[in-house]
This record gives sequence, C-alpha cells and structure tokens, in this order.
Amino acid sequence: MTPARSIGVLHRRAAILDTERLARENRRMRRPLAGTRVLDLTIWQQGTYASAVLADLGADVIKVEERRSGDPGRHFDVAAGLGLSAYFEAHNRGKRSLALDLKHPRGREALLAVAKDADVFLTNFRAAAIERLGLGYDALAAANPGIIYVVASGLGARGDDADLGAFDILAQARGGLMSLTGEPDDPPLPAGVPVADQVGALHATIAVLSGLIGRATSGHGMRFDTSLLGSQISMQSFNITRHLFTGELTHRRERGGVTPFWRAYEAGDGQWFVIGMLLDRAWPDVARALGHPEWLDDERFTTYRQRVGEHGRELIALLDETFLTAPAADWVRRLNDAGMFSAPVQDYAGVAADAQIVANGYIQDVPRPGHEPVRIAGTGISIDGEPLAIERLAPELGEHSEAVLLEAGYSWEDIVQLRADGVIGPPPHEPQA
Repeated sequence: MTPARSIGVLHRRAAILDTERLARENRRMRRPLAGTRVLDLTIWQQGTYASAVLADLGADVIKVEERRSGDPGRHFDVAAGLGLSAYFEAHNRGKRSLALDLKHPRGREALLAVAKDADVFLTNFRAAAIERLGLGYDALAAANPGIIYVVASGLGARGDDADLGAFDILAQARGGLMSLTGEPDDPPLPAGVPVADQVGALHATIAVLSGLIGRATSGHGMRFDTSLLGSQISMQSFNITRHLFTGELTHRRERGGVTPFWRAYEAGDGQWFVIGMLLDRAWPDVARALGHPEWLDDERFTTYRQRVGEHGRELIALLDETFLTAPAADWVRRLNDAGMFSAPVQDYAGVAADAQIVANGYIQDVPRPGHEPVRIAGTGISIDGEPLAIERLAPELGEHSEAVLLEAGYSWEDIVQLRADGVIGPPPHEPQA
C-alpha cells in the first residue's frame, strides 16, 4: 500500500472512529467520569477490571497494548461459538486500544505524548518492568504534572519481595484466605473465583477516584500504590484484627457456619440453600413455619443462647431432617416470610435467570455490531435509578491507535511512518501475530 493510499484509508477509519466517539460522549453526558481520560497499561485481570469499571463510569480509557498480540488475556477462554473471550470482554469492555511497541524509543515517546492529556495512568506491571520502559512516576509526572499515577502491584511497593511475580492464587494463599476456605478437613483451597484480582481491582479504582478528587482540591497529581496482597488483608479486616486482638486463630466452619442460623442446608430436591441471621429473631414464627410448633416447648431451645450454643448441634440435626421433606424454594419462601433471612445456593445458570438480578441490570445485553447482543455481568451500580449500562464490547487490538495519536497531535504522515517502522500495531483487518 502506497503512503498516499495508506493516508486515505487512515482518514476514513479515523472519521468513523471520531463519529463513534462523539456519539459515545453524547450518551455519556450523565456519567460522572465523562471527560476523564485514563491511560491504561495493564494486562490480565487486576488492573484491567479496575479500568473497565472506570470506563463504565464514563471515562475514556485508552488501553495500551503490545503491538503484535496485545494483552495475553485476549486469547484466554475464547468461546468457540461466539469467537469472543469472556475473560477479555469482562475486563476490557468500553475501552479504546492503542497498540504500541514501548521498547521502541518512539513508542515510549508516543505514550508520553498521549499522557500529556490524560488524567490517570494505571498499571499492574512489575516495578522493574516499568522502570526498564522508562515509564515510572517521575517520567509521567514530567510529561503531565497533574497525572494520577496508580500502581496495582502483586505484593506492594516496599519490602524484599516487592518485585516478585504474583497472580490471584498466590495472594489468596499469602494473605490467609486459603487457610479458611473449604470444609474443616479439606486441604487449603482458593475461593472458586479470583477474589484477590477483583478486590484488588476495586482498590485500584478507589485510588483513581481518590486521586481525582484530591487533585481537584490541591491541583497536584500524585502516586498511589495498591496490591493483590494488600487487598486480601483489607478484605479480611475484621477477621485478621480479631486475631491481632486475641492471638486466636479462626478455623474453618462446617458448611460455612457454626450456628443453626448461619449455615447451608440441603433440601428434599437435592438443592442447597442458606440461612443467614445474626439476630435473635422470629423463633416462634420460624418453628411454626417449619411445621414444628412443638420445638417452642422444648427446654433445649428456650433461649437464643441455647439454640445457637449449648444445643446448637441438636437443633442443626433436627433442621437437617426437616429440610429434606420439601424443595429448597419452598423453604426459602417460608423462612423469609417468617422473618428468617434465607437464599438459594445458585449456580451460574440460576444466577443468569434470577429475576432480581435481571431487574437490577446486574447482567446486561451488550450490543455486538453485525451479531446478536451478548450478555455480560455489569458493575451493579445505578445512577439516578438507571443501571450503569455497558456501552460496548472490548476493542480490537490497535483499533483506535490512529485516532488516539491524532488526538495527541500526530499527523497522518507521522502515523503512516510509525506503522511502517513497526512502532504501532496493525489495523484490525490485518492478520495479527
């Protein structure tokens, strides 16, 4: 393709992108982060989900990716029927993609040029890798003194292990969560989902929002550090603080609880449900709802202390026997009607069909041009009574490289040369390595 033809193609593509961007910005007028630009140098999950939440809130998130294959999450867990990665779409929806070779001097230069108009720089790269790229806080602050620089690391910014690699399961292990997960006789188990990544992402989001508010009052940018490990400690604040106060270790609990009213039970249809009540509430109504008014005259269960402590095991055995006589949905309804909080244990199929989840927009239909919409789990946030909509799927690798560089002051001729020199990634219609 000749340079003149390349420029013509780029002009047409950028015009389309600009039209899409303007339409997107118009739809975002009520979103609190509209007009905020986030430069997102993250991979996998912890950092990427943080910036996905920011995109949902209206920020213009520019995802900076390696120019040939991009974020490794792009190629993980691709659904054969859809040709989409659930992993990548969940963590990168609503962003724009800028594909750059940051090891090339002009790639680094391009990123710093884009950073001049950014509000936030977010990364979960290891500190040593960031320094090798010349993209530490000092470099970004020199380009943009007002920038909010957020590092979502594995193990924190200080200490001998600060630059060790970390994934979710390592943080769950080192942070103590695995020691409490599972049945009492189980080996240490991670949670069934990557809670360290997700909680770490939300801590990074909090840091970004705090930085933006702080800059509005002080006029200065600042650096924040969050981590997978730190998020695990924060998530278990009460549990760890209890150990610090008493020196006692918490042990795993059979079926998730030690009292009859904080526990999982199996019903007659083989389905499981839970009771979760911390208060002495509704015992007479509960006994009658379960079909056992005689329990009210049982001296073992006269007081709350007796029911949850002295004779708790005996009451659990009676409840186990009783709950096998009817379906789970029946017991959940009866218990809630009596004032005892209860909920079904649902697999993801149950979650997807749950009318309460659908009504609140916790799962949404997201447009996919040229195809039927796809369903994606959202943030669970509403604004002015409306669920925060996911506007679009994740970008193709390098889909917005030209538009972003044009916004940073590059000319078409500059962009054609950068592409020819291998500094920016291929356009979406070209094969990707």
